Amino acid sequence: MFDGLDALLLARIQFGFTVSFHFIFPAFSIGLASYLMVLEGLWLKTGRDIYLDLFRYWVKIFAIAFAMGVVSGIVMSYQFGTNWSVFSTKAGPVIGPLMAYEVLTAFFLEAGFLGVMLFGMSKVGKGLHFAATCMVALGTFISAFWILSVNSWMQTPTGFEMSPDGRFLPGESWLAIIFNPSFPYRLVHTVIAAYLTTAFVVGAVGAWHLLRDRANLHARKMFSMAMWMAAIVAPIQIFAGDMHGLNTLEHQPAKVMAMEGHYESHPDGAPLILFGIPNSAEKRIDYAVEVPKASSLILKHDLNAPLAGLDTIPDDREPPVPVIFWSFRVMVGIGFAMLGLGLWSLVARMRKRLYDWSWLHRAAVLMGPSGFVAVIAGWITTEVGRQPYTVYGHMLTAQSASPLAAPAVAASLIAFVIVYFAVFGAGAWYILHLMHKPAGPHESEPEHMPVRTAGITPAPAIATGAE
Repeated sequence: MFDGLDALLLARIQFGFTVSFHFIFPAFSIGLASYLMVLEGLWLKTGRDIYLDLFRYWVKIFAIAFAMGVVSGIVMSYQFGTNWSVFSTKAGPVIGPLMAYEVLTAFFLEAGFLGVMLFGMSKVGKGLHFAATCMVALGTFISAFWILSVNSWMQTPTGFEMSPDGRFLPGESWLAIIFNPSFPYRLVHTVIAAYLTTAFVVGAVGAWHLLRDRANLHARKMFSMAMWMAAIVAPIQIFAGDMHGLNTLEHQPAKVMAMEGHYESHPDGAPLILFGIPNSAEKRIDYAVEVPKASSLILKHDLNAPLAGLDTIPDDREPPVPVIFWSFRVMVGIGFAMLGLGLWSLVARMRKRLYDWSWLHRAAVLMGPSGFVAVIAGWITTEVGRQPYTVYGHMLTAQSASPLAAPAVAASLIAFVIVYFAVFGAGAWYILHLMHKPAGPHESEPEHMPVRTAGITPAPAIATGAE
């Protein structure tokens, strides 16, 4: 029944599906690990138990999100050998060591200290426990560093040489590969996005409980911290996104043309198309709502600056405009909505109504999942905008796939969809269940402590004489 389908398209859909699920969890755990570090640091500095209570409340949620991120990430690694074996063979000498560095640094760091962070509060000193929390937070950042370096190299490949058999080989300097032209911008933009994603989840949970009980001190504290993050960091993210866009225009102009919906070149200033319906067949944006010359002002800082369009790109090298056009607008729209909520919270804070404005709290609850939608939309813009290349300008996606038949890819795709929705759906439901419970004083440590398998300390039952 799948013989008429395109194996390459199915492989792309499968990779997009699995990486979208995976991306949700690191986007949350990167920010949440840093939030936990801040909470524990504030507790140690001030001695206020409210910070310890919030730490214990969120560390349980972090443990589940982290575990689901690890599991979904393992699946991603296998896909390089199943659906994309040709890409792995040709690009492996460059991307393989970078991904190995991620395991040897970030994963070992996280795995080594995660147990102490989760279960060691009552077993080690405060300083050592805080150090473990800091190491876990650092590990999540280092993991993002290496993975984004790999992805950025695929977007803006530098520092490599081509072997006679068509493989990418490291050049004279690994630094040129790691710190490729788009990497610093992508790293900053993505990590800030993870922090904002976490902030809006924390803010939504705090707002939810404020709607039920405005006197809940723990809900007030987490909502206040989240809104400070939104008000301060959202403008920084918009600026970082603008810088990333300018870098993309320099190195991947076709992607920006698709993002802007510029099918035609504009020699005297390009309009900013706010909305419209991309018509790839006719090479135009139907029903366009646009601001004259604003795109040139944003991208070139000159109203009359010329901007090339997709009419300068061969048809078989154009990225799919409709997908990129809309995913980019979803990402930008959510970014400005985050900024709006942050500014709204500042007004409420100035009027001493931060914990009393129910409509602000309802808006915060509504914006709770917005960070996840924004990071997925941003990922779609980045990855689909790179098409038709796997390694931009050097290796086509059609040249990267494994020689598999469509039925085989379709069968595995269906299996992934069923298993992912079952497993990760259950995990997401349990996280929401934990969030539904209000944080309170004297939160307990995570339950189900690990069984002791070494050491001389007797088990509790033996120590108490119980049978």
